[in-house]
Amino acid sequence: MDSYVGVKRVLQTPGRVIEKTFTLSSGAKLPIVGLGTYRIRGEQLIYNVLDAALAAGYRSIDTATVYENEADIGNALQKLLPKYNLKREDIFITSKLAPFDQGGHRVVKAVSRSLEKLKLDYLDLYLIHWPGVANIDVSDKRNAELRFESWVELEKIHYHGEGTLKSIGVSNYTAQHLEELLDVCDVPPVINQIEFHPHYRQNDNLYKLCEKSNVLLQAYSPLGGSNSAYVLDEHPVNHVADIYQKTSAQVLLRWALQCGYAIIPKSVNPGRIVDNCDLDFTLSKEHFKMISNISYRKKYAWDPLPVM
Repeated sequence: MDSYVGVKRVLQTPGRVIEKTFTLSSGAKLPIVGLGTYRIRGEQLIYNVLDAALAAGYRSIDTATVYENEADIGNALQKLLPKYNLKREDIFITSKLAPFDQGGHRVVKAVSRSLEKLKLDYLDLYLIHWPGVANIDVSDKRNAELRFESWVELEKIHYHGEGTLKSIGVSNYTAQHLEELLDVCDVPPVINQIEFHPHYRQNDNLYKLCEKSNVLLQAYSPLGGSNSAYVLDEHPVNHVADIYQKTSAQVLLRWALQCGYAIIPKSVNPGRIVDNCDLDFTLSKEHFKMISNISYRKKYAWDPLPVM
């Protein structure tokens, strides 16, 4: 079952979208809607955001070393899981290896730090955040060498780390980066987490490679990230939102799901947190195409294409 067809089949099963999961190639079940936490910092803010998210039904939380919020997330979860009668295994938590931790000798310590800050015994998913290495020029071939060293170490932890990393994957990998890894790895990545919204669709080579290799595509910035106003204000998005009596954000998120992506929208607004997981509607072929036909193209997040 390929990633795209698989997600679409999940959408067709009975039940609320927020409760649906996709089975990764590792066997782990990932909620197809998760909570992004990029740029959300501060103990009280993190607590409030997670409180609203758990109350709304989110069961997947995405963080990273470079987000500098792992410790606050760990503290909040210790208080909030009992509040909602949840156990650790009820929550899917993702973190990521920072570019400054690339290279075999640094990976074990980086994983240990994330686990310690999050107050966890294991991570459901751990990603290489970026194909490049901090303080090394993007054209330097050492990027490829060091990210492969990182992957080898993650494979070892996945195999022999007493279950500390249930699944491993990558983020911001181009088709070239991913193909290089798939050609030599023992454990294939379960996910490639990438920027995706109507203004930035990636390319066909990446779609086909992920489909062929059963690598799930997961969309970060599905609303356009810090430039979401540009995407949300597109006339076709607003037009479709009016027809369905939904917010423009809900239309964009549902569109991404129907494209076959898992999604991790983020917000600090409790009302929007609820809206962003209330996706129990289906865009018709006509309205799906209307969003897909938006012609403007712009990448808003960092660009991995130049990274060797």
